[in-house]
Amino acid sequence: MAPYGGFDHNAQALRIVTRLERHYADFDGLNLTWETLEGIAKHNGPVTGPKADEKHGGPLPYALAEVNAEWDLELATHASAEAQVAAIADDVAYSHHDLHDGLRSGLFTEADLMDLPVTGPAFAEVDALYPGLEKMRRRHEALRRVFGRMVGDVIAVAQGRLDAARPASVDEIRHMGMTVIRFSKPLYQELKAIRGFLFTRMYRAPSVMAERARVSQVINGLFPLYLAQPDLLPAEWQGDVAGAQDETALARIVCDYVAGMTDRFALAEGERLLGG
Repeated sequence: MAPYGGFDHNAQALRIVTRLERHYADFDGLNLTWETLEGIAKHNGPVTGPKADEKHGGPLPYALAEVNAEWDLELATHASAEAQVAAIADDVAYSHHDLHDGLRSGLFTEADLMDLPVTGPAFAEVDALYPGLEKMRRRHEALRRVFGRMVGDVIAVAQGRLDAARPASVDEIRHMGMTVIRFSKPLYQELKAIRGFLFTRMYRAPSVMAERARVSQVINGLFPLYLAQPDLLPAEWQGDVAGAQDETALARIVCDYVAGMTDRFALAEGERLLGG
């Protein structure tokens, strides 16, 4: 998608909920509130302006630019506290589930986690309280404590920041110049160590990378195939294809279709259309 405006998964989420979901007679999208769209756009912080993360440098992703032109999501400010909660809840859930998944898949063991901050003390606490506990109960008890440590830390930081700032409105939270809902600096640094471990032992594990390469090969084959032969898209997509004014518009339609595939469906389509 690089020649056609690139692809950004967060911006694509906005495109899905404002344009691609088509269930209602009177409008496209899901008829979400401005606050919900704002939260999707900048739940990780401002996208433009001096407070924006450096990764947002350059032009806005086309999907975000289209939505922002219609709704003006005030991209230079922080999102509401509710959106910040959703963002950090996502971080907590991913970290917690990835630890479970990595153990379950055998990519690492409980012994490996004993050497890490947060997880090591959690397992040590369980061992002290319940010596000889059966393996799966020990695992769940320890990771439950990891989850509780993250949630408790976020609540404490939020309470402290709200007590100090005493915002009187949602707009004051948006213009505070910092997030209200976040991890404390000490826990954030400890979680960075866990993420680094997961990156090496799970996200970049040889078996995971081999599967990623296989899926990437399929996607890299399907996109140019559909672009060259848009008649291969399902019948319900042909109206959009017919309305495409140029190659960029067609490429974005193909991108919408491919981005909406499940992994299993994409692999099946690769087998059917590419022969593997």
